[in-house]
This record gives sequence, C-alpha cells and structure tokens, in this order.
Amino acid sequence: MLWKKGRRSDNVVDARGEGGGGGMRFGGGKGLGLGAVVLIVGIGLLTGQDPMQILGQLTGQMSEQTAPTPAGVTKAPPVGDVQADFVSSILGDTEDTWREIFSQGGRQYQDPTLKLFSGQVNSACGFASSATGPFYCPQDQMVYLDTSFFREMEQRFAAAGDFAQAYVIAHEVGHHVQTLLGVSARVQAARQSGQRLEGNNGLLVRQELQADCLAGVWAFHGQQRHNWLEPGDIEEALNAANAIGDDRLQQQGQGRVVPDSFTHGTSAQRVRWFKTGFANGDISQCDTFTAKGL
Repeated sequence: MLWKKGRRSDNVVDARGEGGGGGMRFGGGKGLGLGAVVLIVGIGLLTGQDPMQILGQLTGQMSEQTAPTPAGVTKAPPVGDVQADFVSSILGDTEDTWREIFSQGGRQYQDPTLKLFSGQVNSACGFASSATGPFYCPQDQMVYLDTSFFREMEQRFAAAGDFAQAYVIAHEVGHHVQTLLGVSARVQAARQSGQRLEGNNGLLVRQELQADCLAGVWAFHGQQRHNWLEPGDIEEALNAANAIGDDRLQQQGQGRVVPDSFTHGTSAQRVRWFKTGFANGDISQCDTFTAKGL
C-alpha cells in the first residue's frame, strides 16, 4: 500500500508511555508499589524521620523526572515515527472520505481524535488495556489504538500488511460515523431497554458488520483518490476480517462455536460486508440493520 500518498491528520494524539504500571501513585508521577511504601515507612521509623517527608521527597524527584502532560494539553507524535505517520495518513484519508460523503448529504463531518497509547488507557468509556484491542468510545468520540495490536495481528492471527492495519483503523472510524448518524445511540437505547444484543443476528453483530462495510466504503474512495493499493492489499484486508470473526476466534479460544454469544459476526460475514462497501463506495449499501441475511 502506497500509504505515504495520504494527507496527514492533525487529530492524532500521542499518549504512549503515559499509561504506566500498577501500584499507588503520588504527585501524578511514576507509580510506587505498596511494598516500596511499606519499606520507606519502616526506614522512617528506624531513623526517626517522618515517613511522609521521605515519600514527598522521593515522589517529588520522580515527578520531576517523569512529568505528565498537563490536563487539556495534547501531544503530537514525534517527527520520524513511521508507525505514527502511517496512522496519521490513514486517519487523514478517512477524514477526507467522510467529509466528502457527509457534505453530499448536506451534513458536516466531525473529525474524531485518535489516541495512541501503550499498555493501558483511560477513556470516557472507562479503563482499557492493550488486551482490549483497538476501540472507539462514543462518549468522547475518540479512537484508541495501541499499535502493538498490529504485531499481534501478524503473529497470532497471521494477518499482516499495511492495508490490513488500515482496515482496522477504518473499522473504528466506521463506529464514529455510526455515532454521528445516530446508529450507536439507537443500539444503546435498545441495551438500556433490556433488549438482548448478542447473537448471530443481534444488534451488536449488525453494528460491527456495518462498521466493516463503512471501512470498505472508505477503501473504495481512498483508492479512487490515490490509486495507492498494490497487488495483494485487498487480500490483506480480507484476511484480517476473516481472522477476527467470532466463529474463528471462538474455535481457536475454546474449541467450539457459540453463535448465541456472537458480537462481531462470523469471518465470512465480515469479509462479505467489507467487500460490499468496497464494491462501489455506496454508504446506502451498508444497512445491515434491515438486511434479512447477514
């Protein structure tokens, strides 16, 4: 994929290295484990010093060495970071695509923010670790991405390649599009009313498959704009969609498939809906909620 042709987005925030580890925190700096706190208190009692004074001195030094980014201040990725540059290129092109599509319908597209993190992150939707995988939070309209997931795609799911990674980003942006169109609110209302959302024909599956289709819509328009796809790129995206279907993941993880617990759709369904969006870039073809067969 000739991704360097894409316009870079200004909406990528770099929070890598800010997640930190577990343990108690003081002064917003590096975490002190409970064992370290007990040890310092013991030293203070033995030497006649105030343990809190020792703690204050230590954590003050730590805060100077690892000063956090002040609240409300965003940090752009460093120049020369190829992985962040790739993410910025893909996000920028999704912005161009959805701005154009929304304007055709007389609407204004609101760009999401994409936050790069490592290890763990706090979002308006709650705390998440890298094990969660990339996700979109409608409450703050942000996409969260630990790029180590791309290595996991390659090593665990055998889904490698730039365009496979681009598909993942475009899928999460698809959830942002759903939020702007009111789809996410309708699904949330169904949840609050007690409606069961899981299952092979459930609303969660339909919501995820629509995001796959919207990723395909972006891929169509991005290719029309840049002619940046190379031989094998589409296969990379389809392979990624195939690798993370509910049926395949359940078979790998528990040795059996339980359709009643599906939340994202089968491998075949994910491939089909991405291909539907990519066929002609028509968002109207992505209505998974009224489709009789997924």
